[in-house]
Formats: sequence, C-alpha cells, structure tokens
Amino acid sequence: MKPILTSILLTFSVFLYAQDKTTANDSIKKMETELDEMVLEKKKKAVERQADRVIFDFSEQSHLNSGMLLDGLKKLPGLIVSDVAGMMYQGKGLQVYMDGRPLNIYSQDLTAYLEGIPGNTIEKVEIITHPGAEFPATSGGAIINIVSSKKSQKYLSATYSNGYSYTNYDNARHRFNNSLTLNSGNKLFNWQINAGQSYTESYQSSEFFSPDYLISRNLTDRTNRYYYLKTGLKFDFKMDRLLVNYDITTNNTSSYINAAGNGFISDDKGKTKNFYNDVMLTYQKRFEDPFKKLDFRVNYNNNNGNFDQDSRLNDNIVLNNDSDQDFYQFKTDYSQQLEFLDKTKISAGALADRLDFEAKSFGNTNLDYSRTTLGFYAEGHANYKNFEFIVGSRLESYDIHGNAGSDDLIPFKQTRFFPNALVQYNVMPQIYVNASYNKKIRLPNTSALNPNNTSYQNPNLGSFGNPFLQPTIYNNYELELNAFEYFFINYSITDANNQIISRVVTTDNGAAITNENVDNATIYNFNFGIPIPYMLFTKGLKKTLEFDFNPDEINFLFIYVGNQKNIIPGLDTKSVWNINLTSQIILPAKVKFTASYGTTNTGGYYNYYVVDKPLNQRVDLTFSKKFLSDNLSVSLYVNDLFNTVHQNLSIAQTNLIYNSRYDSRRVGFSLSYKIPSKNKQAKEEGNILNSVPTNEEQNTIGN
Repeated sequence: MKPILTSILLTFSVFLYAQDKTTANDSIKKMETELDEMVLEKKKKAVERQADRVIFDFSEQSHLNSGMLLDGLKKLPGLIVSDVAGMMYQGKGLQVYMDGRPLNIYSQDLTAYLEGIPGNTIEKVEIITHPGAEFPATSGGAIINIVSSKKSQKYLSATYSNGYSYTNYDNARHRFNNSLTLNSGNKLFNWQINAGQSYTESYQSSEFFSPDYLISRNLTDRTNRYYYLKTGLKFDFKMDRLLVNYDITTNNTSSYINAAGNGFISDDKGKTKNFYNDVMLTYQKRFEDPFKKLDFRVNYNNNNGNFDQDSRLNDNIVLNNDSDQDFYQFKTDYSQQLEFLDKTKISAGALADRLDFEAKSFGNTNLDYSRTTLGFYAEGHANYKNFEFIVGSRLESYDIHGNAGSDDLIPFKQTRFFPNALVQYNVMPQIYVNASYNKKIRLPNTSALNPNNTSYQNPNLGSFGNPFLQPTIYNNYELELNAFEYFFINYSITDANNQIISRVVTTDNGAAITNENVDNATIYNFNFGIPIPYMLFTKGLKKTLEFDFNPDEINFLFIYVGNQKNIIPGLDTKSVWNINLTSQIILPAKVKFTASYGTTNTGGYYNYYVVDKPLNQRVDLTFSKKFLSDNLSVSLYVNDLFNTVHQNLSIAQTNLIYNSRYDSRRVGFSLSYKIPSKNKQAKEEGNILNSVPTNEEQNTIGN
C-alpha cells in the first residue's frame, strides 16, 4: 500500500512542480513557433485522456502492435474481449469503428476481422467513453475507433510491415502477415494505399457438460486467410477538401471439428467466407475563420457472408447459411467557435441511414430485416475559468420492420430524445474531475438477430440469433478523477431497459446459445489506475521529484483494477474484479522490455455466466528496439507465457458448465520498416485513410 500512496503523492507533486514552470515553458514555445524554418516534432503520448475519450498509441508501443490487432486490444487495461462478455471497456459495451466509420460487423465475423489485421499497421485506438450528441444515439455505452492509417506525405514514401508467430499444441501452427503502405501527392491530389494479408492457423477446444453427461466436446483446427486493401484520395480546393475512401476485405476460414457427446460422434468441416467493402465520400468546407467547419459525408458498406458445414463421416451437407447486409448513411456536421465565456464551440448536424439485412438457410429466406434512422443534434462546448461544460441533445426516429419466415417482426417505430451533459473542473494542468450523464439506445445487431447458425452445430449443441429482440435503452451516469494521463478513478452506473444479453439455455438434446431481452438490468463499474515509477524505490521521493521526465520513457509499473457488477432480476449476482499489471523497463542499448499480467477473481457474474476459474489469466512479454535512425522497429514477444488462458464458466439457472481454451501461448516477432525519403522538403500531413480529421487538423485547414 505504501508504494501506491507514494505514487499518488508523486503524481500530484509533479504537477505542482510543473505549474511553476508553466510561464517559462509558454515563453519558450512562443519563441519556437515564431521561427518559421524550425521543425518541431510533437512527441506522441502512450496514453492521452480527454474529457470524452482515452487514446492509446499503437504505433510506438511494441507490446500492443507486435501481434495481430486483437492481441493488442486484449492487452489494453480495462478492455475485455471474450466469448461471454463481448467487447467492453471499463464495463461499457463497445461499438466498433474503423477510421471513423462504423464497421457493422459483429460476433465471430468481427473476431476474424480483428484477428486478420496486423497490429503494426495501426496508428492508434480511440475509446470514446462519453459519446456526445454528435455521435449516433445507437452508439450505446462507448465507441472504439481503430485508426489504421499512417501519415501521408507530399513525396512518395513507403512502410513495410510483417510478422510471424508459432504455437505447438499437439501440432505446430503458424501465423504470418505482410502489409505495405504507399503514399504520395502532387499539385492536384494526395493518395494513399495500404494493402496486406494474413495467414492464421489456430486451435481451440471447448466443452459443454452437466453433472450427468457430456453434451459436447469440440476440438477445432482452423485456418484463416485474410486480405485487405485500403485506399484514400484527397483533393484540395483552396480551403476546401474532398476525401474519397474505399476499403475491401476478404476473409476465408476453413475449420475441421471433431466432436463427441451424449449419443453422437461427428467429424465436420466448416467453411466461412466474408466479403466486405466500404466507400465513403467526405467534403470538408472550410472558412476564413479556422474554427468554423462544415462537413458532408456519404457512406456505403456491404457485408456478404456464407457459412457451410459438411459432415466428413457421411458426406452430408449439415448447414448452408448465407447473409447479405447493406448499409447507407448520409451525415452532415457544422461547428463554430463563439466569443462567449472564455471559449465556446457550438455544433449541429443531421443523419440519415438505412440498413437492410437478409439471411438465408439452404436458399430459403428466413429473415428479412430493414431499419431506417433519422437524427438531428445540437451541442455546446464551453470553457469558463477552470470549468468545462458539454451539453447536447439528439433527436432520433426509428422505423424497424421485417419478417422471420412466415412471422412478422415486432415493429419498432418511435421518435426519442437523447440528452447528454458533462461538467469538468480542471484542478490544475492535466488534473481534472468530471461528472457526466447521457441517454443512449442499442439496436439489436444483425448477428444477434440472425436465426441461422453461423459458427458450428451438432446434434446436442447449437447457436442461434433471436429475430424478435427489442432495442435497449441506457441511462449512463459517471464520475471520474484523472491526473497525469495515467492516474484515474471512476465510478459509473448504467440503467438498462430491455438489456440484450447472450445466454445458454437447455434443450431436449443438450444446450443452445441464444440472445434474450432482460426487462431491467443495472450495471455498476468501478475503475482505478495508477503508475508507480521504479525510481521511487531506488532514488526516493525527493530525488524523483527533481527529475523532469517523460512518463512514456521511464521504468514504471502500471496497476489497473476494475470491478463490474451486473444486477439482473432473479439472480443473486456477485461482481467481477479485473486486474492488469503492466511493467515497462528500458534495458541497455535502448531495448524496451514490457511485461503484462491480467487475471480476474472467481465467483463473479457476467450476466448469466459465472466465473469458476480466473478468466483469461495470462503473462505476456515483449522485447523491442529501433534501428536505422528509428526507421526500423523490431519486436520479439511471448504471449501467455505460462499457458493459463482459459474460460471455465457455470451457466446460472442451469446445471450446465462451459470450458474453453485456445492456442494462446505464442512466440513470434514483428518488424516495420519505413523507407526514408531523401527529399528534404518531404513533410507529414493529416492521414487520408481516416475520413475524420483530428481537432488539430480541423483548426489548421485554410490557414
């Protein structure tokens, strides 16, 4: 406890010390900006916290970008990716965006998508913890925006990345990936291309059983081939700009499943094929006033999927399921800064989108689903002395209809009002406390609605969607204290009406995984994070305070503790504690060593799933170093060193138990080489694969 108290004292002492230097630093910065020919490099932060979001830099953190993107996401403190909990950050369900656009991919398809993207092609991951009125109300609790693009340059530049990893669970299995990013520009336009592939061999064992008999034990060997192409064009028209983005991804997975259970033995082959393409046009209108902007965006994406399962014992076709999803969206946003209080920004906009989804089994349509959304919003962001205020509201109208076979879906035609508010008090630079409230809605995703099995099925076990799910309404309340980017304490309460949850139910032959609405549920979350510099133990507090250091470049231990409790009517639930320890040590020759450890308690509840053994307990190690003037980055890593990742769960209100594990102990390496430009005039500009400009880019366009 003493090191933690000392670290808290250090955190606040550093900022008290930093305040004394503020005036001098501001003068130096002003002098530097007046030197036109001086190029200032802004050092990236490993973690950056803002009023409504937290940003994790992937490009400079080898322990996050060494493997595949999904591996890196699992290492973020507070972020959980699991079969039972889905994807959550600090207890909040996440809607996934890629480069500022909603992916509209879910469940196993989303897992395969994230497993196919190399981590060293990702620039950063933004988690928008308090989505304001500018985001669709359907964002639910939070949004994760994965920014895959690198910076574009005026002159031709190229970055090549690859990686390889190896496991040995009864057989050797391999993974490798390659990617290439090219970008350049001329007087008419800038362009950028990011293309790559990944090949993944993986293994998983899982079983459902009751005290009386084994329902199903599955052993799966899986091979996945993933290819992607991301393109961007940027046309500048004086102060305005036009962005054109087009992405294509294909995913082809073959699975061999040996299964056995009460009354059956099977040997099956599963084939999953997905084709996803996305196009977006963005026109950014800019004015003489750099703080005024007007954006128009048109987005279309299509996700076509097919799942076949064949029996290799009797040469029969077991499943033949197809799905086709089309998504259309138009969005416009306007913002302007006003001379009111110290600084005030107002924004307003409108949205219209439509989603059409069709599911087929053996050629017969058994779900035809359509959803139309219209939305309007207005939001104000004001600063007054040490206070920051965000107040907004959003009006959205929904029209959901369709049919499941011969039955009509329950129509959902409503217009709802969604307010949001945040008040932040800045105690001193980089130390603040805030309180927030927002109302959101979660519409059932098409994976949860799809009545067809799109993963695996045997006589005793199945997995099905529920086409009659209704939307969930959330009321989110949160209080947070943050200091020095790394130290934070927050507590949140979410009241959910018609909460959509995954549940295992008993059937005549065994068990089935499906989705249900729970009338009323409440979710409590507590999260705590603190860095402990190792120099506290070697130099003491007084000497540590004399150092002027960058926390991203020192030896430290980061401690994260999270607690989530789900209150569900009819269940006596207990909370789940999540613990994550991440240690960074700078070794000789500037070799960076990172070790992370994560675990949970036992007896906690994720809705109807009870944790019998620590969930996804793991130790990961990474060594990394840069060469050739920092243009070459090389990493060596070991994931799940002690082979402890597994899921052992009891199913509440049943006598069923579920166990699962996969080939998580993995050894590998990755490298990324940025081919240096010999042109001294080459300079970085805003990325053009990400259609949404950063705040800094918005304020500089037109200057």
